[in-house]
Amino acid sequence: MSWCTIESDPGVFTELIQQMQVKGVQVEELYSLDLDSLNSLRPVYGLIFLFKWRAGEKDDRLVIKDPNPNLFFASQVINNACATQAILSILMNTLDIDIGPELTKLKEFTKNFPPELKGLAINNSEAIRTAHNSFARPEPFIPDEQKTATKDDDVYHFISYIPVDGVLYELDGLKEGPISLGQYTGGQGDLDWLRVVQPVIQERIERYSKSEIRFNLLAIIKNRKEMYTAELKELQKKRERILTQLQSERPVDKSSAEVLSMSLTEVNVGIENVSEKILMEEEKFKKWRTENIRRKHNYIPFLFNFLKILAEKKQLKPLIEKARHKASSSR
Repeated sequence: MSWCTIESDPGVFTELIQQMQVKGVQVEELYSLDLDSLNSLRPVYGLIFLFKWRAGEKDDRLVIKDPNPNLFFASQVINNACATQAILSILMNTLDIDIGPELTKLKEFTKNFPPELKGLAINNSEAIRTAHNSFARPEPFIPDEQKTATKDDDVYHFISYIPVDGVLYELDGLKEGPISLGQYTGGQGDLDWLRVVQPVIQERIERYSKSEIRFNLLAIIKNRKEMYTAELKELQKKRERILTQLQSERPVDKSSAEVLSMSLTEVNVGIENVSEKILMEEEKFKKWRTENIRRKHNYIPFLFNFLKILAEKKQLKPLIEKARHKASSSR
């Protein structure tokens, strides 16, 4: 069974990850590479970069043939699956993520496999392929498996940037192995590795920018709602402690009471702000669900029946002639 092409979209990727039974993460699109934008998304587990692939482009960077045994690297052996493979490259290399039973079994099973066999194992995973192909668009005439890109077609490719054991790696399934981009200090959730990767991606964008402006950069991050909910619980506990102190039978002097009142005001403002962030995340996920339902829905029977009704009412031909006239007059 073939793998369909899927859209590079944070809502699509987040639902895809959820369908693979991974917990506690989401995908966000990045519109800027400045450190403030990157810092606001921490912890960032990895970055996915989409760019226009150029056949025959030279890359003289050293490929690691014998990589860190803790690094999961798989060769891309599947057409149209580079997006899912880029996601897997981050999920399988991040110990802080609960990757669920299916990916855990796959990771353990392929632990000592070379990259080619890891890629074949991904191809043979029914769970991963089903999750990926759930975003297949209905095709009325040409099935996806019959489509072959020509030299004139735009072909896009996904690669991952991931920090593992103090080294920043670029993982590209079309290469023979990972590429080391340098060392970083701190943990995976810290800002340092993002400082290292920032100029690497910027240089790549600038290299292509003369002839290509279509890029996409996405980050796999910790689930925002879960983070904000945990923060809200801590603030609520803090508010309870302050209220208990203010309502205590022990007399509180005036200065202490003023300090506690100011703290209570700050905590209440914090609770309000975090609650608003939670609502925003809920609305965003609701919007993503609606968009994904529309992506997956088969509108073709409706369109065929609509055209049939127009033809039966003798309205289709006049509309076609009107459209032709409008198109020719606009030239």
